[in-house]
Amino acid sequence: MPLPQREKLKLPVSARTLIAKNLVRLRAAKGWSQEDLAWDAGLHRTFVGQVERELRNVSVDNVESLAAALGVDIRELFVPSSDESK
Repeated sequence: MPLPQREKLKLPVSARTLIAKNLVRLRAAKGWSQEDLAWDAGLHRTFVGQVERELRNVSVDNVESLAAALGVDIRELFVPSSDESK
């Protein structure tokens, strides 16, 4: 017997968008290139660019690596800026 279908909930801003915008903001605040961030996070530079352009669905492990490289708590990558919370 098939399960009943639920309506999919939509968030005002996707997690992918939040991560991308916060990565760009935090990386720029450090004066780092995408390559600098990728090196410190142990990731490939093209991967970081794709995450920032919202082309990749980043794993939790990679989010942790990016947050650690930036020296922020992982939650910082999911916090909406004042632009997104409106």
